[in-house]
Parts: sequence; C-alpha cells; structure tokens
Amino acid sequence: MPSKKENSGCGCSSIPISFILVVLGIGYWGFTQIDRSKLNQFLTAAQEPATTTQPPIAPVLAPAPRQPVAVTNAPPSKIPAVRLTKPQASPVSATLKKRSSPQTLWERKAIRGIYLSRYQATNNASEKMIRERVRYYRDQGINTIIHGVWGNGCTMYNSDVMQQILGYKSCPNQFQDQWLNWLIDEAHKQGMQVHAYFEKGIKIDKNSPIFDLAISKRWLVPGVDKTYAGIDHYVLDMEIPEVANFFRKIAVEFVQKYPTIDAVQWDDYLGYHAGLPGKVDRTDRLTKFVRQMRAEMKKANPSVSFDLCHHNPYWGKRYFAADWQNWNVDRVFIQTYNDANFNQELDYAKQYAGVAISDQQLYRLKELVNNTKIKSVLLFPSSGKPEETAALVKKFTPISN
Repeated sequence: MPSKKENSGCGCSSIPISFILVVLGIGYWGFTQIDRSKLNQFLTAAQEPATTTQPPIAPVLAPAPRQPVAVTNAPPSKIPAVRLTKPQASPVSATLKKRSSPQTLWERKAIRGIYLSRYQATNNASEKMIRERVRYYRDQGINTIIHGVWGNGCTMYNSDVMQQILGYKSCPNQFQDQWLNWLIDEAHKQGMQVHAYFEKGIKIDKNSPIFDLAISKRWLVPGVDKTYAGIDHYVLDMEIPEVANFFRKIAVEFVQKYPTIDAVQWDDYLGYHAGLPGKVDRTDRLTKFVRQMRAEMKKANPSVSFDLCHHNPYWGKRYFAADWQNWNVDRVFIQTYNDANFNQELDYAKQYAGVAISDQQLYRLKELVNNTKIKSVLLFPSSGKPEETAALVKKFTPISN
C-alpha cells in the first residue's frame, strides 16, 4: 500500500484563484479607509528621537535669527563641513534677564553722580581715553558724570560769546574741541547722564584769565570772599548789566551748542558771602538774575534741567544771599560737607533731590544708601582723584547682586 505523503506547505495551491483575488481586493479597500493623518503622525513619531519636555518660558520671545546657509553647486568634496555649535542666548533674553534681577539699594538711587573738575578729563585727552573713562565710572556703579565746563571766569569749550566779549575763546587748556561731545555720546550709550558743572559760579581768583579785565571794568563786588580758608575769591557783580548779560549769553550758548546735555548744575559759588564788607543785602537782586538766566536757558533748550547743589535753604539765604527756594530751579541737592551737622543736613536733603558728600565722608555712604528717603547721592572728590573715589563705592556698598 503506498505511503501517505506529509502536507508540506500552506495548501495555497489548492485555493481557487478567484477567492484569492476577492480577499486582496477587500484588503486594499480597508487600507485606503484608514485615517491618513493619524498614520502620518504615527510614522513621524516613530522616526523622530524623543525630546525632553521644557517648562514654559515667559515672555515668549521670537527666536534669534540664524545665519543663512549658502547654497553652492560645488562638488561634495569642495563643500566645507558644517560645524554644529551650541546655540547662543538671544541678546533680548539676556537684557530681560539682567533687568529682571533685583536692584540693590544703591542702584535704586535716581542719580549716583561723581564730580569731575574741568581739567580732569580734558587736557590732551583723546577720544579713546574719554570713552574708556566713562565706561570705568559705569563699572563702579556711577550713572551720572557731573563735569566742569565753566570755572574761574571762562569756558572749557570754544565759546563765541567768550571771544566776542572777552577777546579769547576758552580757558587755557589743551583740550580737543570734541571732548564733551565724546563724553556725552559715550555716557548715553552706557545708559548714563552728563551734567555740566559750572564750577566757581560767579566767583574768580587772581589766576582767572579775566581777573585784570574785571578789575579795570569794575565788575567785582568790593572786598574779598573768604568762604573757604586759603582761597581768596572775588565776586562778579550780577547787578552790573554787562556782567549779568554775559552770564545769560553763556548759559544760552552752552545748551544750544550741546543740545543733548542732560542738565547744568551750579553750586554754592552762586552767591555772595556774608563776610563781604558793608551791610548790603543782595538777596533780591541775585534772585532776579538767576531767574532770568534760567528762563532764557530753558527757552533755548527746554529739555535741559537747571540744577543746584547748595547749602540748605536757611544757610544759603542767611550767609550767601541765595534765596534759592525762589529761584525756580528744577532740582536741588543739599551739600553736607560739614560733617558736624550731617544729621541736620539730611533732614533737608530728604525734602529735595538728594545729597552731596565729599570723599572724606564715604564711610557714611552705607547709611545714605539704606535711607530710602535720600533719592540721589553725589560724590565730590576733594582729593582731586575721582577715579579712586569712585572705586571706593564698592567698599562701602554693593553695586550689584
């Protein structure tokens, strides 16, 4: 009897061809009915690597623009390899991060200023030197440079008014004509301000280039002003129309020549010391002069602040004929150089724009910084070394977190 053969295979050969065709047709129809979008998502997910979920960042910023990739027809061997680099933080993000960090008490002061005498950043200074100096003060936590532009009867810039009235155009100094433009420009780039400091105000000494002229024209108030020991000053008489007109023209010329200056500041040298001979009350006449000078300056350039750094209102009026509460000034900073009366002077300073201290009083800086009622702090380097004074700020108070 013949042996029984084993079934080797699926037996497909015994299935009718017509049945196979029907099965294939049904399968094709079902495949085409599958949601193609879901299929594509599935296939895409299978091909892409898994990524780590990042927490949301607010605010949402537009991505930084990427450097375009050049398209070339060069053969593959000539196309340089592309090196992948770590993505850099967006400048906008960095700025927001910096601004969002808490400010120190020092940084909350509206004006953190330092005085520079008219000779400290001008004599033979190049543009590079001036711009570097501005950045230096910024790094020390200073946001305002109060720089001398006038003093001892002459300007620290080329002045047409000086030339027409006095016969020469500036103080004797080897400054470059654009020095103040460079200073203002760099300060504004660094988010700082520049205030023009009218040193010595209406007073001159024997070294003034206009001293002999002032004597010959009788422009001086009789007597010697001995406000500060060791220095004899002579006061220009603002009651003389020629003298008053000269100062008003200088004020107008300056804010027109330097229209982007942030402020001008006069100090206690805008006054007549009570020690001058004779019992002459010049208070009202000085008030009239200052108000006229300020009005003409503001008319020429309304955006410039007319500031004053003077003794408290009682001392100013009592000993310097300076009734500055009636001068219509924009801001007043109280001088507290007399350390013996420091606490009393602070009571005045809280009512006005701020306080000015000398480099001998830096140990009081922390106290001033912590006092939220003191809105601004000005530093006066009596040693004549403003860079060293500015550097000491970090010693007495943190300038950043």
